[in-house]
Amino acid sequence: MPVEIIGYIGNHNASETIPASGPVINLQHIAAAAAIHENGGFDRVLFAFHSTSPESILIAQHVAAITTKLKLMIAHRPGFTAPTLAARQLATLDHLTNGRVSVHIITGGNDQELAQDGDHLTKDERYARTSEYLDVVRSEWTSETPFDYAGRYYTVDRGHSNVRPQGPEGIPIYFGGSSDAAFTVAGKHADIYALWGETHAQVAETIKRVREAAAPHGRSPRFSLSLRPILAETEDAAWAKAAQLLEGAKALRASASGERLVNVNAKVAGHEPPNEGSRRLLAAAAQGARLDKRLWTEMAALTGASGNSTSLVGTPDQVADALLDYYDLGVTTFLIRGFDPLEDAFHYGRDLIPRLRKLVAERDGELSRAEAAE
Repeated sequence: MPVEIIGYIGNHNASETIPASGPVINLQHIAAAAAIHENGGFDRVLFAFHSTSPESILIAQHVAAITTKLKLMIAHRPGFTAPTLAARQLATLDHLTNGRVSVHIITGGNDQELAQDGDHLTKDERYARTSEYLDVVRSEWTSETPFDYAGRYYTVDRGHSNVRPQGPEGIPIYFGGSSDAAFTVAGKHADIYALWGETHAQVAETIKRVREAAAPHGRSPRFSLSLRPILAETEDAAWAKAAQLLEGAKALRASASGERLVNVNAKVAGHEPPNEGSRRLLAAAAQGARLDKRLWTEMAALTGASGNSTSLVGTPDQVADALLDYYDLGVTTFLIRGFDPLEDAFHYGRDLIPRLRKLVAERDGELSRAEAAE
């Protein structure tokens, strides 16, 4: 099946190698990123959420207003907005954007960050709340008549909405989380389950677990993989670029303020990251700097794998071929973003995305011919 390509629009220009500067919400950067992604053939873009960041729904609404076809993937954390209201907010935006909305549910694995928004539940309690939240959201989107809901975290009496998602398939729900509790919720609710850039073995294991969790619900989710491709005209030049990026990240971290330096070096101090996804990336990094064909883990090791931080390194043809390996494992969505947010997005659109789409079409043709021959 055709792959979906997702990019990333930050609120300003910054990364592990580029220090943040200027306003927290930089309208010029957002406009440039939106244009590059839309013109570059990306299907959708992610808007991240953090307890201290600008509000993702509002940034996404702005981007929708300055684009015509680029779809939105809005990171959203359950627990701070009533699920009935969140459902109507998303459905309203879906109409205003002519069906371009999706939501990425992030329950949150860091107790300290959650406490910044006044949330003091345990991780398992948060996932249980997320499951109830999505029960209510889907009922608000689909119920023809008023519905009641009685759970531990939410009780709704005669809930109903006059606005529903525009498209017949509704608003796609992406879902992330790698703990046992997360797999349980993903099996029940995820339309697309999102992984960070792990090894082939790790990805195959996770896909198997999510499918097993989804089977009792009669569901068959799709799978998304997040990576930071590093491209150059030759393989040697690409690996040299990766080494240069690593040195830049080290220098930026060394120049950070004392408080920030303590936070970013938590893993070095012997503290394991609080979320399972980061621990899985660090487990991969412990196997080596270069894994499988061209998976690069050193940036994840440096940063404590605090987010999407592993890369595929090589020429555009080589990276497209490496992405195809994940497609063969069952991944049909790729979230790709660079360490230079604007320049890398441009090169992905020009050099990588067309190659990947061509390889996937060829692979689908091979499979169709093989099935027809049986």
